[in-house]
Amino acid sequence: MSNPWIEAIGYVGSGLVLISMLMSSVVKLRIINLAGSAIFTVYALLIRSYPTALMNVCLVGINLYHLLHMSKPTRHFDVYEDRADSAWLAHFLEHYREDIAKNFPDFRAEDLRADARVFAVMRDSEAAGVLIGVPEGDGLTVALDYATPVYRDCSVGTALYAALPASGVHALTLHHVPETHAKYIERMGFTAGADGSATRRLD
Repeated sequence: MSNPWIEAIGYVGSGLVLISMLMSSVVKLRIINLAGSAIFTVYALLIRSYPTALMNVCLVGINLYHLLHMSKPTRHFDVYEDRADSAWLAHFLEHYREDIAKNFPDFRAEDLRADARVFAVMRDSEAAGVLIGVPEGDGLTVALDYATPVYRDCSVGTALYAALPASGVHALTLHHVPETHAKYIERMGFTAGADGSATRRLD
């Protein structure tokens, strides 16, 4: 007679592996798949299915390898300044319109000011993110600081913030931090204000 607790472990492991396949972020996919594979390894050992256990141990190792590789600053990004009225920006904003609306509900592309500065972050020929801000002193008031789902691991922000001072941008200010952006802002070293704003010096 099968043990329901052992079966439950197997279901949890299988479920996590399946859920990982739904992740658009590579980092989240690897983390959830790692957890699922580890749990399924335990299940396979409990039922003495050693080939299954071996396969999942290998998956754990593969996921760990890729997570460690992604955590190292080996990705190379290029940062380019574009115009607020460029066709490329319009296409990018339309392509990611739903995701941008979910993460930056106050952003409206149609309200973009003519003096806004736009910085595109590229990896090879792929767009990884974009920063849009209005000049304020020696910095920018950020209207949009968006990374595409695949690159939502702070690597885009790190590359972008390192490149901005060369373009005369030495500070970033968000007058209102979207709830979905709060953890990212904290991880990237912004200082929170009592009024709900956040600032960061870049030099």
